[in-house]
Amino acid sequence: MKDTFIVLNQMRAAGVIGRYAIGGAVGATFYLEPVATLDVDVFVLLSQAASSPLLTLGPVYDYLLPRGYKAEGEYLIIGDWPVQFLPPAGPLEEEAIAEAVAQQVEGVPVWVMTAEHLVAIALKTGRAKDYARILQFIETGVLDAAKLDALLARHSLLDKWETFGKRFLIPNQP
Repeated sequence: MKDTFIVLNQMRAAGVIGRYAIGGAVGATFYLEPVATLDVDVFVLLSQAASSPLLTLGPVYDYLLPRGYKAEGEYLIIGDWPVQFLPPAGPLEEEAIAEAVAQQVEGVPVWVMTAEHLVAIALKTGRAKDYARILQFIETGVLDAAKLDALLARHSLLDKWETFGKRFLIPNQP
């Protein structure tokens, strides 16, 4: 994974991508026990062509493909890892990128979403594996409850959090 992070940092230094943050299962491994995952989710700020309101991954492909990296479906293979470049879907993901924390992987700096942002995005996404990851975050005690509450309130996720709590955290009453 070190090689993947080196390339991401080179892309940022070259201006191909803006600030980025590792999310998903790989992001969670900075706080939790490692889990098997097939890809690296890189949430990234992309440039927007002046003539178009659309974001494009064109510069990412233009940078990586001539350097020998391969595209496979929605992934670009960097090192041994399939990497999915994801523009922020909204204000929550934009904030997660802006507030990402610096970590180190074998001496290579990498930006990773905070535990609270990973939980909020998992809650928003709402798949079974996301709920399982949220429970892992809760059980390990790595979350700052005040930060999480403020984050969920800011992004209108308190109702989802309450529903999650009733479903998974409050024991069933007869």
